[in-house]
Amino acid sequence: MGRVLLITNPAAARTDPAVVRTVSTVLGREGWDVDVVGTTRPGHAAELAAAGVRDGADVVAVYAGDGTTMQAVKGLQGHDVPLALIPGGTGNLLAGNLRVPRDPAKAALVIARGVPRAIDLGSVARADGTHFFAVVSGAGFDAEWMASTTTEAKRRWKFAAYVAQGWGKISHVRNVPYRITVDGAVLEGEAATAMVANCGEFVPPLLKFGPGVALDDGVFDVLILSAEGFLESVGVAIHLIGGAGDTHSGIRLARGRVVQVEMDPPQPVQLDGDVIGETPFTAELLPGGLSVLVPRAG
Repeated sequence: MGRVLLITNPAAARTDPAVVRTVSTVLGREGWDVDVVGTTRPGHAAELAAAGVRDGADVVAVYAGDGTTMQAVKGLQGHDVPLALIPGGTGNLLAGNLRVPRDPAKAALVIARGVPRAIDLGSVARADGTHFFAVVSGAGFDAEWMASTTTEAKRRWKFAAYVAQGWGKISHVRNVPYRITVDGAVLEGEAATAMVANCGEFVPPLLKFGPGVALDDGVFDVLILSAEGFLESVGVAIHLIGGAGDTHSGIRLARGRVVQVEMDPPQPVQLDGDVIGETPFTAELLPGGLSVLVPRAG
């Protein structure tokens, strides 16, 4: 038993005061003290998490989406305090990969009765500091897709907002020249999207990055997707849903710990759904860089 700092994001698409009450009630019954704080500006979750650690929190929980969660992770760096997830955003891809329940009461029980799991973490240095990702960083069409899906649409339509936006843009997918360096090896060609994946599933459990991709395997899996227009894009997506790896001509895979992505012209870049600028960017792996509470096996 101990103290939980619960960070909420009032701007997240599914944030609901009833969920906060449920989580607090469940944890209280389990003998935990809960402090609830809300973000008020971009990057605030990092400050709140760091302050919570200094104040003696045993767990930092985030009720928000993947973007806010990764901001909180920044505040946990260098400290032996686990992260807990209460799914509350639109995608909740990290929670999905870790099989954290979407039901808030069940997710709260993971905090009280779950076990810590060390997973790999990606870091990207930018002019405004270091950013982190646990699911995927991407450049090109996927980042453009994320950027064009508005908060209002996500609040109203939830994950369907991404589906609708992607469907509307897929006919405009185009390849651009790329140069991607993976642990010193240079790959060149043309692609619509380049992704640096840390998780096995992009849309758990439907859309997979490929066989053998895991959160704790000590490497990134780089996916370079080439497609022009609607038909080629749908063909690549169907192949990914099947989880068949790079047996499709529009899919190129690589593995490594340091990945530099360059595209011409520069393309937007997203980290776990948050757009942070344009290419080039370099992703570096931090093996076992994050401790997350997950459901107990069995």
